Amino acid sequence: MKARHKHQGRSKRPLAPSSQMPVIHPHAAGIDIGATSHWVCVPEDAVPDTQGPVREFGAFTKDLDELVQWLRQCQVQTVAMESTSVYWIPLFQKLETAGIEVSLVNARHVRHVPGRKSDYQDCQWLQRLHSYGLLNGSFRPSDDICRLRTLLRHRDNLTRAAGSAVQHMQGALNQMNLHLHHAVSDLNGATGLRIVDAILAGERRPEKLVELRDEQCTKTTPEELAAALQGDWREEHLFVLRQSLETYRHLLQQMESCDAQVEIVLTRVVVNPSMVEEHDRPKNPPANDSRAPKRKKFKKLKSSTGLKRDVSAELTRIAGVDLTRITGLNVLAVLIVISEVGVDMSRWRNAKAFCSWLGLCPGNKISGGKVLSSHTVHVVNRVSILLRTVAPSVGRSETWLGLFHRRMRARLGPASANTATARKLACLIYHLLKYKEQYIDVDCLIYAEKIRKSRLTKLSKQAEDLGFELIKKPAT
Repeated sequence: MKARHKHQGRSKRPLAPSSQMPVIHPHAAGIDIGATSHWVCVPEDAVPDTQGPVREFGAFTKDLDELVQWLRQCQVQTVAMESTSVYWIPLFQKLETAGIEVSLVNARHVRHVPGRKSDYQDCQWLQRLHSYGLLNGSFRPSDDICRLRTLLRHRDNLTRAAGSAVQHMQGALNQMNLHLHHAVSDLNGATGLRIVDAILAGERRPEKLVELRDEQCTKTTPEELAAALQGDWREEHLFVLRQSLETYRHLLQQMESCDAQVEIVLTRVVVNPSMVEEHDRPKNPPANDSRAPKRKKFKKLKSSTGLKRDVSAELTRIAGVDLTRITGLNVLAVLIVISEVGVDMSRWRNAKAFCSWLGLCPGNKISGGKVLSSHTVHVVNRVSILLRTVAPSVGRSETWLGLFHRRMRARLGPASANTATARKLACLIYHLLKYKEQYIDVDCLIYAEKIRKSRLTKLSKQAEDLGFELIKKPAT
């Protein structure tokens, strides 16, 4: 597909530049991304010929190479493009390899600009706004972290597919009136899979199937399990059960292969240790205490879809600190965090900005001095979803984070308590990755005493405002 610059039925007159705003990026270009073609606009004075500053290029690899070559001829140094689906990724990688700075723009930030109802005009608006410095680029980690992120997201898809296969197994058992998944904790556990294998092998006697029950299976008695294994053995449902089980085990094998590839990519991640300036450090950083807890020993996750090997050493090498010491974060959770945000915290000016990017901060819609809404902004981010997911388990722990979660749950409810705890975890992750300091868990007694002093100060102030004096009760 050849590069095209003519646009039939529309005016080819470029947008007139504004004379009132200073140009921040004089060598900027704008690209409107599409599935089959890309529209590119460069500064009008940078075009080496008389064909105009706007051209259309195809989406094939040859066309992308021509696009990059044309930008070089026009001496373009920075490019703004919209993040349209996944069509921007090949072009982004080629521009990055060519040494051109790329700013990935959220399409929602420019959709309300008037006068851009076509791809031809859209790329011109992107070029103009970017030249004036009015567009903010989205976050994208380094290339080695992106490779790791691709594998982890694929692994998440495999995990979801494995869960769907288990649901199909449960559906087949329900239609045969077999309540195995109600009698055992997990259908995909040791006891459940052994019984399903025996059923598919032709065993129908409940007393024989009960003998496959694990000693640690205490959810039901052997008599209740035998009653649950009496059903209608229809051939079509057995066929569905067999294929669902084969699919589930095939997906487990795929996940093991994915885990092996993740280990290879982890060894290739290049660590660029950033020197932390003295004025960038917090005023009172926690000292390295000799009483710091030892690193938690890696444990195989209960779910069969968890990691089978210990990669904590590689994660510590990449992050420069052991994040698994944080309550609620295991090796898989830390791997997901690093694959999504990387280890360079300089992209966010402080912990508050990091939490805002994750969507863990209250909103501030204010108009006319009135707060219109303070709800948390809806952000689809895998790290924030992960932190909210582990928050309930953190709340059941006997740590200061668990005490904090229980206090927030009593005041705000479960959902808000999960968000508040997730924000605490995000602040800890930001601090450890930025300052490379080992995590030291605060004693619950110290945290409880801090809360007591805060409540006492508040009560004293309220008593003073009401004209009373707060007197401590003598010890008996």
